[in-house]
Amino acid sequence: MDSTETLPPFSTVSSSALSFLNDNLANAQGLARASNFATELDAQCRDLDRSLTELNRALESKLSAYASFSDRSNSLFSHVNVKLTDLASATRSPSSVADGSRTADHILGEELPALAKEVARLETVRAYAETALKLDSLVGDIEDAVSSTMNKNMRKHSSTKNSEDMRLLAIKRLKQAEDVLTSVTKTRPQWSHLVAAVDHRVDRALAILRPQAIVDHRALLTSLGWPPPLSGLTSSIPDTKTSSEVPNPLFTIQGDLKHQYCENFIALCCLQELQRRRKSRQLEGHNREVALHQPLWAIEELVNPISVACQRHFSKWIDKPEFIFTLVYKITRDYVDSMDELLQPLVDEAMLVGYSCREEWISAMVTTLFTYLAKEVFPVYVGQLDEESITGIQSQARVSWLHLVDLMISFDKQIKSLVAQSGILLSLQEDGNSQKISSLSIFCDRPDWLDLWGEIELADALDKLKHETDDNRNWTMKVQGAALLFGTEDYKSPAVSSAFLRCLSSMVDRCRSLPTISSRSRFLRLAGAPIIHKFLDCLLMRCQEAEGLTALTDDDAVIKVANSVNAAHYFESVLKEWCEDVFFLEMGSCQDDQIGPSLVDNNVSDGPTEGSVSAIFDEEIKKFEEFRMEWVEKLSVVVLRGCDARCREYIKNRRQWQEKNEDGWTVSKTLVGALDYMQGKMSVIQESLNGVDFVGVWRSLAAAMDRLLFNGIIMSNVKFKDDGVERLGCDMEVLFGVFGAWCLRPEGFFPKLNEGLKLMKMEEKQLQGSVVGGETWMKENRMRHLRVFEVEKIVRNRVFTS
Repeated sequence: MDSTETLPPFSTVSSSALSFLNDNLANAQGLARASNFATELDAQCRDLDRSLTELNRALESKLSAYASFSDRSNSLFSHVNVKLTDLASATRSPSSVADGSRTADHILGEELPALAKEVARLETVRAYAETALKLDSLVGDIEDAVSSTMNKNMRKHSSTKNSEDMRLLAIKRLKQAEDVLTSVTKTRPQWSHLVAAVDHRVDRALAILRPQAIVDHRALLTSLGWPPPLSGLTSSIPDTKTSSEVPNPLFTIQGDLKHQYCENFIALCCLQELQRRRKSRQLEGHNREVALHQPLWAIEELVNPISVACQRHFSKWIDKPEFIFTLVYKITRDYVDSMDELLQPLVDEAMLVGYSCREEWISAMVTTLFTYLAKEVFPVYVGQLDEESITGIQSQARVSWLHLVDLMISFDKQIKSLVAQSGILLSLQEDGNSQKISSLSIFCDRPDWLDLWGEIELADALDKLKHETDDNRNWTMKVQGAALLFGTEDYKSPAVSSAFLRCLSSMVDRCRSLPTISSRSRFLRLAGAPIIHKFLDCLLMRCQEAEGLTALTDDDAVIKVANSVNAAHYFESVLKEWCEDVFFLEMGSCQDDQIGPSLVDNNVSDGPTEGSVSAIFDEEIKKFEEFRMEWVEKLSVVVLRGCDARCREYIKNRRQWQEKNEDGWTVSKTLVGALDYMQGKMSVIQESLNGVDFVGVWRSLAAAMDRLLFNGIIMSNVKFKDDGVERLGCDMEVLFGVFGAWCLRPEGFFPKLNEGLKLMKMEEKQLQGSVVGGETWMKENRMRHLRVFEVEKIVRNRVFTS
């Protein structure tokens, strides 16, 4: 009864105290440990009294320091006031007028600037002192709040709400301190020591505050039932359509627990935003974007326990990686909506700029996947490939590697569809962001694995193409369908060119999945360019075989070369069309920096002209052009060589240009055989060669025939009489007629023969003017392709009969 009399009246006890007593002394067990509980309360009260005493001492010392500083400031301002009073009296006294300009100059030139400098110094000192005191007060509050949070967490009966309030107070003071530091950095850069000292103290506080906040957040997630059980997901991996729905703890939480989680989430986001601001200020003038954008801490805490839980299942599916991808995608898809609906508003409330919870969730899950692949799966495959290269025994490592890459490409497409649903796909196209949501970014971190992948893809492609090149029917059958035509041009390309293009297109499609331009360029140079070189080598080998067997005198050999030229032109036209796309132009801009000299053709070649934009296949396109030009020229040389052999007698017969023409004569008989051979060969070439390159053949042949007949007949010092000129003119009309099947004005492609005949058909008086007139006469008579000495020689050999 005595003990009850010492208790205060019930009405005077506060509600919080009553609640506290009811919670701890509600049953017999609580009453049994009442004495221990009283001892703990006494100890806590003594700790609080001690803390209060220390705070009073600190406040007293700060007030004393401020009073001392105030006294010094008052003394300085009093000194300034005395100086100003003396200055005013000096300017108003009669003696100052007598002294005149000397005193005024002294005051304006020396005393006023010194006074202004002293006032500015005092103002700077005052501002520095006020800023230092303000920062010291804020940092002191931060340290006290962090210390209080740690002490409460170490006590068994501390209030979670009070701990969270102290953390929020610390974050608030941290933001205020950061505002001051940002202002000081911009307006007073010379106060760098003050900023560094405050940063040092704040860093120590953050080193305690952030880990503790994360620990509390993890404990809260555990109480929510996170991570959700994966058994319902993994049991239905082979058939995801029949999977049972696993409840989402983020949607099922209610009441105070939901409020507590939201407050904790916001506090963690505020802390990250504060850290981002500090880094932005400290990295001013440097490449800040790389260091500023870190994964969202709160989302990482959601993903980390799921990642640990998934590892146990992943280890069982090393031989069935499709299950791994299915599980990761299913988890990502099932919980992505809660990121948008529940967590994104909290991030916005925390004013954490530039973060999408949906994107961060997807990115973190993808990171979990490719981290596991990089540590557990790819090293196994690489080891098997190394062993295969040593022993020479074929294994399934290459097949497994290609199968895994197929799964990664398919997974990335599914992930991009998830991202697209939020409407942020455009932002992810920026370099760096797309890498976060791609499992293939593993190859960006490991270029050696990218090279290995390129080698495997190339070897697999060349094995498939070997059957296509060995089948002779693919070299005779033409490409069918719309793919054959570009505009109105028919390239008459053999089917083998389509096989190589399909293979190359497949490489391009696979390289599109890589997240960075540099990795795409490197892969395409490793796996795509060698396919083009292989095709060009096949074409060159077939042409050389045809040339070596019959020197291209046989029609079959000519057709074989024509088919190869057609294939090269078709392939070249497709590459040119591709390279007009931005996708290929971007890769071309960085290919020289990514591929070593061992992978680049070291042949001397003219680079792109200044101001031009290079594409990734520019070198290969140039090689196709050179190949076509070389073999088109050889086809024209073959025809020329045959014509030369058959018209040799015609050229050597010098007497025919001085003889009288026979009745009924039309064309020289010795020329007929050569023209017949030319028509036969050209018809074979025209039938088998594409139209563009055939134009090159007949134009080259025309130029060669022009030189051959002009030098062999007109410039051979033979005398031409009237009948000889007429005979030569008729012969050339027949020659022009052969080429008239391919152009409207064939004589224009025989400039020297045409002008030589024109010159010989002139009257004697007109030709006499050429001797005196020289170049002027030639211009007047439109002789553009002959030189002066050639005109003189033709005129000398022209014989006129009276």
